[in-house]
Amino acid sequence: MRAAIFHGPGVLGIEDVPEGVAGPGEVAVEVRAAATCGTDLKSYRRGHPKLFPQLPARFGHEFAGVVTAVGDGVTRFRPGMRVVAANTAPCGRCWACTLGRQSLCENLEFLNGAFAEQVVIPRAIVETNTYELPDSLSFDAAAPLEPLATVVHGIDESGIRLGDTVVVHGAGPIGLTFVRLAVLRGASVVSVDQSAWRLEQAVAAGASATVDVADLPDADSRVRAILAATPGGRGADVGIEAVGLPAVWEQAVRTLRPGATAVLFGGTPAGAMFSIDSSAMHYQELSVKGVFHHTPRHVQAAVALLASGSFDGESLITEARGLDQLVPSLEDMAAGRGSKYVLRP
Repeated sequence: MRAAIFHGPGVLGIEDVPEGVAGPGEVAVEVRAAATCGTDLKSYRRGHPKLFPQLPARFGHEFAGVVTAVGDGVTRFRPGMRVVAANTAPCGRCWACTLGRQSLCENLEFLNGAFAEQVVIPRAIVETNTYELPDSLSFDAAAPLEPLATVVHGIDESGIRLGDTVVVHGAGPIGLTFVRLAVLRGASVVSVDQSAWRLEQAVAAGASATVDVADLPDADSRVRAILAATPGGRGADVGIEAVGLPAVWEQAVRTLRPGATAVLFGGTPAGAMFSIDSSAMHYQELSVKGVFHHTPRHVQAAVALLASGSFDGESLITEARGLDQLVPSLEDMAAGRGSKYVLRP
Protein backbone atom coordinates (compact mmCIF):
# COMPACT_ATOMS: atom_id res chain seq x y z
CA MET A 1 0.00 0.00 0.00
CA ARG A 2 0.99 3.66 -0.25
CA ALA A 3 1.87 5.54 2.90
CA ALA A 4 3.59 8.78 3.93
CA ILE A 5 7.02 8.08 5.44
CA PHE A 6 8.89 10.70 7.48
CA HIS A 7 12.70 10.49 7.37
CA GLY A 8 13.49 13.71 9.22
CA PRO A 9 12.89 17.48 8.99
CA GLY A 10 11.88 18.37 5.44
CA VAL A 11 12.11 14.79 4.17
CA LEU A 12 8.64 13.33 3.73
CA GLY A 13 7.35 11.26 0.83
CA ILE A 14 4.82 8.69 -0.30
CA GLU A 15 6.29 5.18 -0.43
CA ASP A 16 5.14 1.61 -0.94
CA VAL A 17 5.04 -0.28 2.36
CA PRO A 18 3.54 -3.59 3.54
CA GLU A 19 -0.09 -3.45 4.64
CA GLY A 20 -0.55 -3.65 8.40
CA VAL A 21 -2.09 -6.65 10.17
CA ALA A 22 -4.45 -6.27 13.12
CA GLY A 23 -2.93 -8.00 16.13
CA PRO A 24 -4.72 -8.90 19.38
CA GLY A 25 -7.00 -6.05 20.43
CA GLU A 26 -6.20 -4.02 17.31
CA VAL A 27 -8.36 -2.80 14.42
CA ALA A 28 -7.27 -2.30 10.80
CA VAL A 29 -8.96 0.60 8.99
CA GLU A 30 -9.10 1.59 5.33
CA VAL A 31 -8.50 5.35 5.49
CA ARG A 32 -11.18 7.32 3.67
CA ALA A 33 -10.13 10.80 4.88
CA ALA A 34 -6.97 12.02 6.64
CA ALA A 35 -6.64 15.66 7.70
CA THR A 36 -3.55 17.82 7.95
CA CYS A 37 -2.88 19.81 11.11
CA GLY A 38 -0.46 22.28 12.64
CA THR A 39 1.41 19.51 14.46
CA ASP A 40 2.02 17.82 11.10
CA LEU A 41 3.47 21.05 9.76
CA LYS A 42 5.72 21.58 12.80
CA SER A 43 6.88 17.97 12.66
CA TYR A 44 7.59 18.15 8.94
CA ARG A 45 9.70 21.25 9.45
CA ARG A 46 11.64 20.47 12.62
CA GLY A 47 10.84 16.90 13.68
CA HIS A 48 9.08 15.80 16.85
CA PRO A 49 11.04 13.51 19.21
CA LYS A 50 7.94 12.60 21.22
CA LEU A 51 5.83 11.65 18.18
CA PHE A 52 8.71 10.18 16.18
CA PRO A 53 11.32 8.77 18.57
CA GLN A 54 12.61 6.54 15.75
CA LEU A 55 12.98 7.31 12.06
CA PRO A 56 11.85 6.60 9.43
CA ALA A 57 8.27 6.63 10.67
CA ARG A 58 4.69 6.62 9.43
CA PHE A 59 3.08 10.07 9.41
CA GLY A 60 -0.33 11.60 10.23
CA HIS A 61 -2.88 11.10 13.00
CA GLU A 62 -6.26 12.61 12.04
CA PHE A 63 -8.43 10.18 10.07
CA ALA A 64 -11.70 8.36 9.61
CA GLY A 65 -12.42 5.24 7.63
CA VAL A 66 -13.89 1.75 7.37
CA VAL A 67 -12.86 -1.26 9.45
CA THR A 68 -11.34 -4.00 7.29
CA ALA A 69 -10.20 -6.45 9.98
CA VAL A 70 -10.17 -6.86 13.75
CA GLY A 71 -7.71 -8.70 15.95
CA ASP A 72 -8.42 -11.35 18.54
CA GLY A 73 -10.46 -10.10 21.47
CA VAL A 74 -12.10 -7.16 19.67
CA THR A 75 -15.87 -7.26 20.18
CA ARG A 76 -17.05 -3.65 19.74
CA PHE A 77 -15.97 -3.34 16.12
CA ARG A 78 -16.36 -5.48 13.02
CA PRO A 79 -15.41 -5.22 9.35
CA GLY A 80 -17.51 -2.71 7.44
CA MET A 81 -18.09 -0.33 10.36
CA ARG A 82 -17.41 3.37 9.80
CA VAL A 83 -15.07 4.59 12.55
CA VAL A 84 -12.98 7.48 13.81
CA ALA A 85 -10.20 7.34 16.40
CA ALA A 86 -8.22 9.81 18.44
CA ASN A 87 -4.44 9.85 18.17
CA THR A 88 -3.55 8.74 21.72
CA ALA A 89 -4.70 6.82 24.76
CA PRO A 90 -3.59 7.43 28.36
CA CYS A 91 -2.22 4.53 30.39
CA GLY A 92 -4.57 5.00 33.36
CA ARG A 93 -1.81 3.99 35.82
CA CYS A 94 0.76 6.80 36.10
CA TRP A 95 0.61 9.58 38.71
CA ALA A 96 -1.10 11.98 36.26
CA CYS A 97 -3.82 9.50 35.29
CA THR A 98 -4.53 8.57 38.91
CA LEU A 99 -4.98 12.28 39.70
CA GLY A 100 -7.41 12.70 36.79
CA ARG A 101 -4.90 14.60 34.63
CA GLN A 102 -4.91 12.18 31.70
CA SER A 103 -3.69 14.78 29.20
CA LEU A 104 -0.40 14.75 31.15
CA CYS A 105 -0.07 10.95 31.09
CA GLU A 106 3.57 9.88 31.22
CA ASN A 107 2.89 6.87 29.00
CA LEU A 108 0.62 8.17 26.24
CA GLU A 109 0.34 5.66 23.42
CA PHE A 110 0.46 7.42 20.07
CA LEU A 111 -1.03 6.54 16.69
CA ASN A 112 0.88 7.57 13.58
CA GLY A 113 0.33 6.57 9.99
CA ALA A 114 -2.99 8.10 8.98
CA PHE A 115 -1.63 9.43 5.68
CA ALA A 116 -1.89 6.03 4.05
CA GLU A 117 -4.32 3.68 2.39
CA GLN A 118 -4.63 1.75 5.66
CA VAL A 119 -3.78 2.21 9.34
CA VAL A 120 -3.87 -0.15 12.32
CA ILE A 121 -5.30 1.30 15.53
CA PRO A 122 -3.36 0.16 18.63
CA ARG A 123 -5.18 -1.84 21.32
CA ALA A 124 -5.19 0.97 23.93
CA ILE A 125 -6.76 3.44 21.48
CA VAL A 126 -9.29 0.82 20.29
CA GLU A 127 -10.36 0.32 23.91
CA THR A 128 -10.41 3.98 24.93
CA ASN A 129 -10.68 6.41 22.03
CA THR A 130 -12.29 4.76 18.98
CA TYR A 131 -15.92 5.38 17.97
CA GLU A 132 -18.42 4.22 15.38
CA LEU A 133 -19.63 6.98 13.07
CA PRO A 134 -23.30 7.55 12.29
CA ASP A 135 -24.14 7.28 8.60
CA SER A 136 -25.09 10.97 8.62
CA LEU A 137 -21.52 12.05 9.42
CA SER A 138 -19.08 12.22 6.51
CA PHE A 139 -15.53 10.93 6.75
CA ASP A 140 -14.22 14.42 5.93
CA ALA A 141 -16.19 15.95 8.81
CA ALA A 142 -15.06 13.29 11.28
CA ALA A 143 -11.36 13.29 10.42
CA PRO A 144 -10.49 16.43 12.49
CA LEU A 145 -11.66 14.73 15.71
CA GLU A 146 -8.34 15.14 17.50
CA PRO A 147 -7.99 18.94 17.24
CA LEU A 148 -11.67 19.35 18.13
CA ALA A 149 -11.11 17.23 21.26
CA THR A 150 -8.15 19.39 22.29
CA VAL A 151 -10.25 22.55 21.90
CA VAL A 152 -13.05 20.94 23.92
CA HIS A 153 -10.39 20.52 26.64
CA GLY A 154 -9.39 24.18 26.29
CA ILE A 155 -12.99 25.36 26.51
CA ASP A 156 -13.53 23.12 29.54
CA GLU A 157 -10.60 24.80 31.31
CA SER A 158 -11.53 28.34 30.25
CA GLY A 159 -14.49 28.93 32.55
CA ILE A 160 -16.39 30.73 29.77
CA ARG A 161 -19.85 31.81 30.96
CA LEU A 162 -22.98 32.96 29.16
CA GLY A 163 -22.50 36.55 27.97
CA ASP A 164 -18.70 36.63 28.34
CA THR A 165 -16.49 38.44 25.87
CA VAL A 166 -13.89 36.02 24.56
CA VAL A 167 -10.91 37.15 22.49
CA VAL A 168 -9.39 34.40 20.36
CA HIS A 169 -5.88 35.23 19.19
CA GLY A 170 -5.34 33.40 15.89
CA ALA A 171 -7.86 32.32 13.26
CA GLY A 172 -6.26 29.16 11.96
CA PRO A 173 -8.09 25.84 12.33
CA ILE A 174 -7.63 25.77 16.11
CA GLY A 175 -8.65 29.40 16.52
CA LEU A 176 -11.74 28.89 14.36
CA THR A 177 -12.71 25.88 16.44
CA PHE A 178 -12.37 27.96 19.61
CA VAL A 179 -14.57 30.63 18.05
CA ARG A 180 -17.33 28.15 17.27
CA LEU A 181 -17.28 26.42 20.65
CA ALA A 182 -17.12 29.71 22.57
CA VAL A 183 -20.19 30.90 20.65
CA LEU A 184 -21.94 27.63 21.54
CA ARG A 185 -21.25 28.50 25.19
CA GLY A 186 -23.05 31.81 24.74
CA ALA A 187 -20.02 34.09 24.48
CA SER A 188 -19.47 37.08 22.26
CA VAL A 189 -16.22 36.41 20.39
CA VAL A 190 -13.58 38.78 19.03
CA SER A 191 -11.22 37.11 16.55
CA VAL A 192 -7.70 38.49 16.10
CA ASP A 193 -5.43 37.62 13.17
CA GLN A 194 -3.26 39.18 10.49
CA SER A 195 -5.02 37.49 7.56
CA ALA A 196 -8.18 39.07 6.17
CA TRP A 197 -9.13 35.71 4.63
CA ARG A 198 -8.89 33.95 8.00
CA LEU A 199 -10.88 36.69 9.71
CA GLU A 200 -13.67 36.19 7.16
CA GLN A 201 -13.72 32.52 8.19
CA ALA A 202 -13.92 33.60 11.84
CA VAL A 203 -17.03 35.65 11.11
CA ALA A 204 -18.55 32.63 9.38
CA ALA A 205 -17.74 30.60 12.51
CA GLY A 206 -19.66 33.09 14.65
CA ALA A 207 -17.24 35.84 15.67
CA SER A 208 -19.11 39.08 16.34
CA ALA A 209 -16.04 41.28 15.81
CA THR A 210 -12.58 40.98 14.28
CA VAL A 211 -9.28 42.80 14.68
CA ASP A 212 -6.82 42.72 11.78
CA VAL A 213 -3.35 43.34 13.22
CA ALA A 214 -1.45 42.95 9.95
CA ASP A 215 -0.61 46.62 9.54
CA LEU A 216 -0.14 47.52 13.19
CA PRO A 217 3.56 48.27 13.77
CA ASP A 218 4.20 46.99 17.29
CA ALA A 219 2.84 45.07 20.26
CA ASP A 220 1.47 48.18 22.01
CA SER A 221 -0.62 49.22 19.02
CA ARG A 222 -1.98 45.70 18.69
CA VAL A 223 -2.95 45.64 22.34
CA ARG A 224 -4.74 48.99 22.01
CA ALA A 225 -6.69 47.81 18.95
CA ILE A 226 -7.77 44.59 20.67
CA LEU A 227 -8.83 46.36 23.87
CA ALA A 228 -10.87 48.82 21.80
CA ALA A 229 -12.92 45.89 20.45
CA THR A 230 -14.01 44.80 23.95
CA PRO A 231 -16.84 46.30 26.06
CA GLY A 232 -15.70 49.58 27.63
CA GLY A 233 -12.18 48.88 26.40
CA ARG A 234 -11.64 46.80 29.56
CA GLY A 235 -10.41 43.65 27.85
CA ALA A 236 -11.51 40.03 27.52
CA ASP A 237 -13.26 37.96 30.15
CA VAL A 238 -11.35 35.06 28.62
CA GLY A 239 -8.42 35.36 26.23
CA ILE A 240 -7.38 32.33 24.19
CA GLU A 241 -4.00 32.07 22.47
CA ALA A 242 -4.21 29.76 19.45
CA VAL A 243 -1.05 30.60 17.53
CA GLY A 244 1.90 29.20 19.46
CA LEU A 245 4.17 32.27 19.57
CA PRO A 246 5.47 33.79 22.84
CA ALA A 247 4.65 37.30 21.57
CA VAL A 248 1.02 36.28 21.09
CA TRP A 249 0.96 34.66 24.54
CA GLU A 250 1.98 38.06 25.94
CA GLN A 251 -0.65 39.77 23.79
CA ALA A 252 -3.36 37.46 25.14
CA VAL A 253 -2.45 38.27 28.75
CA ARG A 254 -2.12 42.03 28.13
CA THR A 255 -5.64 42.22 26.69
CA LEU A 256 -7.46 40.71 29.69
CA ARG A 257 -9.82 42.64 31.93
CA PRO A 258 -9.12 42.52 35.70
CA GLY A 259 -10.04 39.13 37.15
CA ALA A 260 -9.97 37.44 33.74
CA THR A 261 -8.42 34.20 32.50
CA ALA A 262 -5.92 33.53 29.71
CA VAL A 263 -5.87 30.08 28.11
CA LEU A 264 -2.43 29.63 26.52
CA PHE A 265 -3.10 26.87 24.05
CA GLY A 266 -0.72 27.20 21.11
CA GLY A 267 2.44 25.11 21.51
CA THR A 268 5.69 27.09 21.37
CA PRO A 269 9.21 25.83 20.57
CA ALA A 270 11.03 24.21 23.48
CA GLY A 271 12.75 26.73 25.72
CA ALA A 272 10.76 29.73 24.47
CA MET A 273 10.08 32.28 27.21
CA PHE A 274 7.41 34.96 27.61
CA SER A 275 6.88 37.85 30.03
CA ILE A 276 4.02 38.88 32.32
CA ASP A 277 3.63 42.18 34.15
CA SER A 278 3.83 40.87 37.72
CA SER A 279 2.06 43.93 39.10
CA ALA A 280 -0.91 43.38 36.79
CA MET A 281 -0.90 39.68 37.59
CA HIS A 282 -1.16 40.48 41.32
CA TYR A 283 -3.36 43.56 41.55
CA GLN A 284 -5.69 42.55 38.72
CA GLU A 285 -5.96 38.92 39.93
CA LEU A 286 -5.31 37.45 36.50
CA SER A 287 -5.43 33.69 35.90
CA VAL A 288 -3.08 32.16 33.35
CA LYS A 289 -3.55 28.54 32.23
CA GLY A 290 -1.59 26.32 29.92
CA VAL A 291 -3.75 23.67 28.23
CA PHE A 292 -2.41 20.66 26.37
CA HIS A 293 -3.93 17.76 24.43
CA HIS A 294 -7.15 15.97 25.39
CA THR A 295 -8.59 13.22 27.58
CA PRO A 296 -11.02 10.41 26.69
CA ARG A 297 -13.86 12.50 28.17
CA HIS A 298 -13.04 15.36 25.80
CA VAL A 299 -12.80 12.99 22.84
CA GLN A 300 -16.22 11.60 23.68
CA ALA A 301 -17.65 15.13 23.85
CA ALA A 302 -16.03 15.99 20.51
CA VAL A 303 -17.60 12.93 18.85
CA ALA A 304 -20.99 14.02 20.20
CA LEU A 305 -20.53 17.54 18.80
CA LEU A 306 -19.72 16.12 15.37
CA ALA A 307 -22.50 13.53 15.37
CA SER A 308 -25.15 16.05 16.45
CA GLY A 309 -24.09 18.61 13.85
CA SER A 310 -23.34 21.20 16.55
CA PHE A 311 -19.85 21.42 15.08
CA ASP A 312 -19.25 20.97 11.36
CA GLY A 313 -15.83 19.41 10.86
CA GLU A 314 -15.98 20.14 7.15
CA SER A 315 -16.04 23.87 7.93
CA LEU A 316 -12.31 23.60 8.72
CA ILE A 317 -11.44 21.96 5.39
CA THR A 318 -10.10 24.13 2.59
CA GLU A 319 -9.90 21.39 -0.04
CA ALA A 320 -9.85 17.61 -0.52
CA ARG A 321 -6.81 16.23 -2.34
CA GLY A 322 -5.04 13.00 -3.18
CA LEU A 323 -2.41 11.43 -0.95
CA ASP A 324 0.43 12.56 -3.21
CA GLN A 325 -0.47 16.16 -2.37
CA LEU A 326 0.59 15.84 1.28
CA VAL A 327 3.76 17.94 1.11
CA PRO A 328 2.20 20.64 -1.13
CA SER A 329 -0.71 20.80 1.32
CA LEU A 330 1.64 21.34 4.26
CA GLU A 331 3.43 24.05 2.30
CA ASP A 332 0.11 25.70 1.46
CA MET A 333 -0.77 25.69 5.16
CA ALA A 334 2.58 27.29 6.01
CA ALA A 335 2.03 30.01 3.41
CA GLY A 336 -1.50 30.77 4.63
CA ARG A 337 -3.12 29.64 1.38
CA GLY A 338 -5.35 27.18 3.21
CA SER A 339 -6.58 26.21 6.62
CA LYS A 340 -6.75 22.40 6.67
CA TYR A 341 -6.64 19.83 3.88
CA VAL A 342 -8.26 16.41 3.69
CA LEU A 343 -6.30 13.77 1.81
CA ARG A 344 -8.22 10.83 0.37
CA PRO A 345 -5.87 7.86 -0.03
